[in-house]
Amino acid sequence: MTDPARHEPFALLAEFDDPERLVAAAHALKEQGWARLDAFTPFPVKGLDEALGFADDRVAKATFVGGVVGAVTAFAMQAGLSLDYPLWTGGRPLIAVPSFLMITFELTVLGAVLAGIGTLLVTSRLPRFNHPAFDAERLDLSRDDRYFLAILAGPTFDRDEAGKALAALNPRSITQVPKEPGA
Repeated sequence: MTDPARHEPFALLAEFDDPERLVAAAHALKEQGWARLDAFTPFPVKGLDEALGFADDRVAKATFVGGVVGAVTAFAMQAGLSLDYPLWTGGRPLIAVPSFLMITFELTVLGAVLAGIGTLLVTSRLPRFNHPAFDAERLDLSRDDRYFLAILAGPTFDRDEAGKALAALNPRSITQVPKEPGA
């Protein structure tokens, strides 16, 4: 007896010859109401993020927050230690801002970098050792002249409607991507 879940598609993948057609196709599918789209390109394509509706700024916000937390932590740590263990030297005040700036800057950068990289990994769901789209027959990542647009399967995914929507865009080919390898 075969498992019906093995034959459910992960996505339908359309192959295009140039990046302009890929961006136009993404715009067209977004206008038709297809919300779950993804693209696979050999290099960044200008305008594709906007065409796919990608407006995620969580990494930038996390980087800013990490920098602020690092700066406040560094300054508070130095000020607290100066007050707990006072060392009067050369007429310098206990809370000497200029002498605290180097460590404050360093921890600002450290906090921003760690928060940015951590958020990037979490939002990208990395490390991910295999993506179902990489099992697609025509998706060859070594080529630099093919651009792929995928309609991802979801709870209300209709394979026939998705196929018709992709076929109307005149792609070079349309491939079904299985959920599991070898399905």
